[in-house]
Amino acid sequence: MMSRGRLFFSPILLLTLCLLFLPAATAGALDREGPAVVPAPQPDDWWRLRHEQVLSRVREGAVDLLMIGDSITQGWGGEGRRVWERYYAHRRAVNLGFNSDRTEQVLWRLQQGEINGIRPKVAVVMVGTNNSGSRNDPPEETVAGVQAIVTLLRAQLPETKILLLGIFPRGATANDALRRLNRTINDRLRGFADGRHLFYLDLGSIFLDHEGRLKRDLMPDLLHPNEQGYQAWADSMEPQLKALLGD
Repeated sequence: MMSRGRLFFSPILLLTLCLLFLPAATAGALDREGPAVVPAPQPDDWWRLRHEQVLSRVREGAVDLLMIGDSITQGWGGEGRRVWERYYAHRRAVNLGFNSDRTEQVLWRLQQGEINGIRPKVAVVMVGTNNSGSRNDPPEETVAGVQAIVTLLRAQLPETKILLLGIFPRGATANDALRRLNRTINDRLRGFADGRHLFYLDLGSIFLDHEGRLKRDLMPDLLHPNEQGYQAWADSMEPQLKALLGD
């Protein structure tokens, strides 16, 4: 039974919708079905509390911009809070980033009310580094999880433009195993863009020096930006975001 105001998408239906809403060239990403496409919450109390806080904010309406992702996105409320206030608060933005989330947690949250009753102009999506980093998912499974997310957004928010970001680089050097894994994922994600509803942007180079090493002055822990990193992110994303928002 479907409860009022909530849509439940089975993994099979999500995969079917992916074929309808995204370019045919991306269908290869759906060859493998794993946990990345099966909606599941995190078990921790703080996670449930944050979800309830997000629902409360969304019920207020007046949402033009969504930021969807994991701890890197949640960090707009921490290390990046002053940058957020300058760039996004006046744009009626809502932060849907949750620490440690993988694609299946994002799917669960979006199904459980976090995009109900709103019509944002733009949704910025970046997720997947915890699929590769904490569970070592094969790239095709992470890509399928991201694809399920953007398909769900297209189905429930058909007027919203999606700005899909490449997963940020991690690890000290260009040869880091997780760096290479995320690069493989990004190579596939860029094929999702259609230039009308879904746009792709890879900002990874702003965090790297000329030898491909992560800049510790922007990512001290080799994964999460500090305030200067969030400033670099905002500055680099601004031209594309401004165009999509119609500012």
